[in-house]
Amino acid sequence: MTALPEAADLLARLAERRWTIAVAESLTGGLVAASLVDVPGASAFLRGAVVAYATDLKHTILGVDAALLAAHGPVHPDVARQMAVGIRTVTAHADVRTDVGLSTTGVAGPDPADGQAVGTVHIGVSTPDGVSVVSLALDGDRETIRRATVRRALQAAIDAL
Repeated sequence: MTALPEAADLLARLAERRWTIAVAESLTGGLVAASLVDVPGASAFLRGAVVAYATDLKHTILGVDAALLAAHGPVHPDVARQMAVGIRTVTAHADVRTDVGLSTTGVAGPDPADGQAVGTVHIGVSTPDGVSVVSLALDGDRETIRRATVRRALQAAIDAL
């Protein structure tokens, strides 16, 4: 596969800082991690990824607050924020840290879900400098929304660096 330019750019910026990244994905189903793996040398910076497609996994694996999920569902800016923080925690151990956590949650379609419109997307980025969330309202079919989310997520991580 041909690597996305945003993926190559993100990995180059991580290399400059000697930082690592891990990804927590929902609607993108592993596409963000796959886009990073498409870049030769990604293994030096990509710690790992979790596809927490089911809502309960966002809580049990990534540590997203159960009350938040019960109140708002999995498609919420604070869920994206907590997923990004959680993946940094899950993929770090002993003296090995994860510097950047990147997360995606949203509705790709074809139908609305959990009271959210198709195209509603939240991207979380957690770094030692703080946590940010980008919220989007994307148009298109399921594949278009998922692919656009990947590019926007990569760009959000670049912007956070």
